[in-house]
Amino acid sequence: MNIWLLFLAMALGTFASRFSFILLFGRVEVPEQLKSALRFVPPAVLSAIVIPAVARLDGQLLISFANPRLMAAAVAAVVAWRTKSVLWTIAVGMVVLWGLQAALTLLSGY
Repeated sequence: MNIWLLFLAMALGTFASRFSFILLFGRVEVPEQLKSALRFVPPAVLSAIVIPAVARLDGQLLISFANPRLMAAAVAAVVAWRTKSVLWTIAVGMVVLWGLQAALTLLSGY
């Protein structure tokens, strides 16, 4: 029962924190500088999540050609820049990642 109360309290806290901003921005005139600054929050948060996952291999920082995730991310970044398509970015990035992982698996057997 305690765990369900904890889940409920966390859900209400999360909802309240998010809804407060919706309510606030709906009733208060937000300065233009703040609006323009808030545009950068999602990319900053996404970068903070993705970059450590890409740059680390087996818990250690590995920035080299031996890190298939880093190489696939670099290819995906180029695809994203050239095509501006999320679908193509994900598809090409995953194909490159799987290909590099397969190649490294084959090469490590020799």
